[in-house]
Amino acid sequence: MSFEYLADPTRPAWAGLLPGKPEAYFLSKGEGEHAKLFGDTFSVVLSGDETDGQFGIFTGTCPVGDIIPTHAHSDTHETFFILDGKVRVYVQLPDGQKVSRLLEAGDFGFVPAGLLHAYRVEQAAQMMGVASGGFERFFQQMGTPADTIDPDSPPFVPDFPRMQAAAQAHRMQFRPDFTWPDA
Repeated sequence: MSFEYLADPTRPAWAGLLPGKPEAYFLSKGEGEHAKLFGDTFSVVLSGDETDGQFGIFTGTCPVGDIIPTHAHSDTHETFFILDGKVRVYVQLPDGQKVSRLLEAGDFGFVPAGLLHAYRVEQAAQMMGVASGGFERFFQQMGTPADTIDPDSPPFVPDFPRMQAAAQAHRMQFRPDFTWPDA
């Protein structure tokens, strides 16, 4: 069984929505460049193209129970700002200590480049992330483009070669062997 996330598989409905260069623009609620990855739908609302590579902003619409595998970014700092719901963020600190924090609506978390981290959605959530410019394209490379945010659509689970290619292109490493105390 397959599921189509695009009405026209050759071109997402959002193609050309972002200007691709530093200029003023506005998006309405639900607009952005959407990609389905695992159960989440990630929407890029600002890319490195619009900020001369400085940073990108994305949102995640995440169903309960979804867990993003343990990984680290070589040179990308990442933030988690919870708009709605509850997300548990796991981080391994530089001294090796493993910590987790349950973030609720209005809470914020920061993970510096190089630290292993993961997250689990405890209550269906909407979150906003900011990352060093260029990383936001990871979701489209590892996931699959989607025309809309549809939390009821089936998950998109990439195969291992696709995961590895996206990780390599965005200077990150997955650690499926890593375990968290309360995950």
